[in-house]
Amino acid sequence: MSKRLAKVFARCEAENKSALVGYLTAGDPSVETSERLMLSLAEHVDIIEIGLPFSDPMADGPVIQAASERALAAGAHFDDVLRIAKSIREKHPNIGIVLMGYANVPYTIGFEVFSKRASVAGVDGVLLVDIPAEESALCADIFKQYDLSQIMLLAPTSTEERIQLAASVGDGFIYYVSLAGITGAEMGEVAKIKDKLSLIRQYSKLPICVGFGVKTTEQAADLAGFADGVVVGSHFVSQITSNLGVEDVMVSKLSASASTLASAMCKVK
Repeated sequence: MSKRLAKVFARCEAENKSALVGYLTAGDPSVETSERLMLSLAEHVDIIEIGLPFSDPMADGPVIQAASERALAAGAHFDDVLRIAKSIREKHPNIGIVLMGYANVPYTIGFEVFSKRASVAGVDGVLLVDIPAEESALCADIFKQYDLSQIMLLAPTSTEERIQLAASVGDGFIYYVSLAGITGAEMGEVAKIKDKLSLIRQYSKLPICVGFGVKTTEQAADLAGFADGVVVGSHFVSQITSNLGVEDVMVSKLSASASTLASAMCKVK
């Protein structure tokens, strides 16, 4: 595991809280504004997921799809993603930074070049939605060479065999998708999520973060009671969507939302 990610989860455990993982798409709504938004979000979260803008984000709902479209229309490139990551790392040396997206981006750039540049920029891990555990060998050795955790996804439909495989090849943390659907949909039932995490823990000692559909403080607090991390994406992106064209309001709304959710991360004693 990336030493920095390990320290993040250890620090959260010591503080008796779940890690807040916040997602935004790089370059949305513009490269310059995106950097400002990311830095604002970084003030409140333990791990920041920087979305790689992509033309066909098949696992994402309309909110994040629109974010990718805005970022691409604004001319966002991988260079901009790295510049944002580096800026976050310089200002927040202890935060976890994860790149999240689709395999097309590193495949086009070349996994070696992608990994080396990401590592230099201060990135800790990579989550590629469309590279399942069965195909993880495609980039596993390269990621390890550059000390990048290869984060695996699991879902309500994951079998015990799939869980075992993801546990054996994954690193950093396991991202558990709370529902069988796309980002931004309604979160799955808390009791079922808790049961699934108990099963996953039988096969993996990695921290488990739960995402997809987390929109309210109550939902986040429920998950924080038993998950190692809570991932919020569409809810944060919606702060941009609701305030397009008014940058200061956009930033303040995002900051307020992140602050509120961060306060819900304390675990019940």
